[in-house]
Amino acid sequence: MRDFPPRRIVCLTEETVETLYLLGEQDRIVGVSGYAVRPPQVRREKPRVAAFISADIPKILALDPDLVLAFSDLQADIVADLIRAGVAVHVFNQRDIAGILAMIRTLGALVGAAERAEALAQTYERRLADVAASVAGRPRLKVYFEEWDAPLISGIGWVSELIEIAGGDDIFPQLRRQKAAQDRIVTADVVRDAMPEVILASWCGKKVKHAAIRARAGWDAIPAVRDDRIVEIKSPLILQPGPAALTDGLDSIVTALWGDGMAKAVSSS
Repeated sequence: MRDFPPRRIVCLTEETVETLYLLGEQDRIVGVSGYAVRPPQVRREKPRVAAFISADIPKILALDPDLVLAFSDLQADIVADLIRAGVAVHVFNQRDIAGILAMIRTLGALVGAAERAEALAQTYERRLADVAASVAGRPRLKVYFEEWDAPLISGIGWVSELIEIAGGDDIFPQLRRQKAAQDRIVTADVVRDAMPEVILASWCGKKVKHAAIRARAGWDAIPAVRDDRIVEIKSPLILQPGPAALTDGLDSIVTALWGDGMAKAVSSS
């Protein structure tokens, strides 16, 4: 890193983009992931330089970044190319709520905004506690979260935790610590046998096909299918480990479990 705080930052995933905007440090961003949509103005304000597992390395280098922010082993090849080119890179790897909050605090420290980042993280901690308190005492609903459909992949750590905060019980809690998607593959029969009362689906960038879910063999006996409680949550809200998941993503889960009235009450609390 040539300067501290870095003046020219490229963000290869969307959660760091949103966090920097929330911290009021968006002027440091000179390039973003093509998937960055929060806040909406980012699409017109910042040049897009990457997808998720691919990036335009020459375009990134032309931006002369002081720091590139990346996420997980899935971007390891991009990171390696940037490091070989002499670029400073910080790779986050948050997979649960504690990790998301740590990412916010770490990113704040990296840009010289530690106090604001701490305040933001504490706001989310209070909000999560408020949501959990608001649904306490309700009968808990069995929830299946589907991150992908072929093969079936259950929800990653922070998703499973948010389901519990919202008043549900993830039917595959034992899989939440599995970081790799391939380690969270489940079978249709096991889902059916668990009899979830609510199915939440977010197919990582493609539209969920409700009819295809309902048509799976034997799934007509599942309460969620029988009662038409299959709900799509848009992937930018729930599958990026950052502020979106702790706010609109959590609200979407609360709505799916308890209705729009409860979600509005929680959102305004």
